[in-house]
Amino acid sequence: MDGALSTAAGSRTRRTTPSRSAGRLSYREALDYLFARTTGKWKLGLERMEALLGRIGHPDKQLKVFHVAGTNGKGSVCATLDAALRAPGRKVALYTSPHLVDFRERFLIDGVPITEDDVTDWIARRTPLVERLGATFFEATTAMAFELFARAEVDVAVIEVGLGGRLDATNVIDPLVAGVTSIGIDHVEFLGHTHEQIALEKAGIFKRGRPAIIGERDPAIRALLARLAHKAGADPVRLVANEATITDIRLEPLDGTAFTLALPSGTAHLRTPLAGAHQATNTALALMLLDAAGPEYALSPGRAQGALDRVVLPGRFHRHGRFILDVAHNPDGAAVLADTLRAVDPPRPVTAVLSVLADKDWRGVMDALAPVVDLFLVTNAPSAPSARAWLPEAALTYATARDWKAELEPDFDRALERGDATGGTVLVTGSFHTVGDALARLPVPSATG
Repeated sequence: MDGALSTAAGSRTRRTTPSRSAGRLSYREALDYLFARTTGKWKLGLERMEALLGRIGHPDKQLKVFHVAGTNGKGSVCATLDAALRAPGRKVALYTSPHLVDFRERFLIDGVPITEDDVTDWIARRTPLVERLGATFFEATTAMAFELFARAEVDVAVIEVGLGGRLDATNVIDPLVAGVTSIGIDHVEFLGHTHEQIALEKAGIFKRGRPAIIGERDPAIRALLARLAHKAGADPVRLVANEATITDIRLEPLDGTAFTLALPSGTAHLRTPLAGAHQATNTALALMLLDAAGPEYALSPGRAQGALDRVVLPGRFHRHGRFILDVAHNPDGAAVLADTLRAVDPPRPVTAVLSVLADKDWRGVMDALAPVVDLFLVTNAPSAPSARAWLPEAALTYATARDWKAELEPDFDRALERGDATGGTVLVTGSFHTVGDALARLPVPSATG
């Protein structure tokens, strides 16, 4: 989820070292320091992460972990795992990226973000080590998560991969089970330009002797992931397509997605609060991950509904009045979003307030959305890093050349206001920054309350 490269909504002022001249390090100063580590060339590899964890006592080795990778869908799977694992009263940690509004959304313990003091204390204590090792932003935040989760003595942790898998900072762990949701074209500068190259990176989280669960729907890519899992020594290797039968999918405009799920452990009619036909597959993958982790964690479809009722995932077909907010930021994600819009059929016209990062395939995103959007309002997300900000003028030119109705409104607040004034449905999408900036401006509850 772009965790390795993302900057924070509202975290734009940066300094290179924490300042203690005025006494205790403030939360804002701590974030300014941490996000300064997003600058410069991205450095792949696990050596710094191993060294950093070794110096702080390897908290990662104290955690029981569910590890989830994938181009799209991993956030939904992680949210479902979190709800299911918490249902019987376990103390569960959840680490995801990037956040939407507040940095602390990345680190939840029993659904509650860590405190500002947790962040400032960790950065104050660990700054010299982070500097000495040259650790990146995502390496530092991942080490922070592992240390804080271990200190909290959580029963189990759900860890979402930030970028790729093989060389992602989270991939130092030895998980109970690892899962890959789907493979799409994204982060090509790091992961490769083909589905096969990207699959190789995602499959890097599979470990010898640990179960591997694969949710990919494309038969060829699914088979490739299975071969890579076997090559890594994963055992067993299980495919959602082979074990799950999903029927009777029905999108309920205000209540998520209903479907019938049959697994070897049973059959049940279920409902997830998450909207989209693809969420049935994501739910099946989460239940198979739980089953593969052992009897202690297994949850049959017949016992799953109570847990599914507790699933929360802001920014994924997130409805608020006439607004729909979705973090789709690549063509595959946009295509799924378009399918969900068709199924839900919200009030027309549909106006898309769109801002995509320049290093994403924004043309592919627009191509996918154009059939379901009546007007594109291309704009700039205020929190998007300047080095990755797109040119909405180019998007306007692209749209008008294809006879799509589009307008340029560089000011984000005015774009939201103009979208709201159209009287139909306002779709806010294109990146985590776009949705996070909208959530910060709309009266929508965030993960930090």
